[in-house]
Amino acid sequence: MSQGLPPIAELLPQRGAMRLLGRVIDHDGEATRCAVDPGAGALFAEANGRIPVWLALEWMAQCAAVDGALRLRAEGAEGPPPPGLLLGSRSLRFREPWLERAQALEVRARRASGRGRRFAFDCELCDGAGGEPLAAGRINVLLADDLPGTGGGRRG
Repeated sequence: MSQGLPPIAELLPQRGAMRLLGRVIDHDGEATRCAVDPGAGALFAEANGRIPVWLALEWMAQCAAVDGALRLRAEGAEGPPPPGLLLGSRSLRFREPWLERAQALEVRARRASGRGRRFAFDCELCDGAGGEPLAAGRINVLLADDLPGTGGGRRG
């Protein structure tokens, strides 16, 4: 299912320079794929323009947040999605230390498990041309309705 997907701005709480994904490519209820906007990572770029691959962890977390927001919408929730907290990661693997700002990248998050407000996602960062993942691993997140400064959470 890729038609009718809302813009990233409606699915993520991040604004401005901290919104690092370009658009939702696909969401099928099992996993979500998003286009990464490496140029948006300019805030983290080295002087030579290269971006450290560890930024993939934030791309993975934002893709997991998009997955969660789309699932909530499918359940009939309205309003902004609740904020989430990245609790940790496991088995992260990075193939290269650097990425190029002009590189076409996609990130995928598949919910591996979850109970209550805690979820685990298996994630991959891939070059838009395909091939082996540039980064992969599992992230753990917590949905938190009442974080200070967030204006609340899930409404609906």
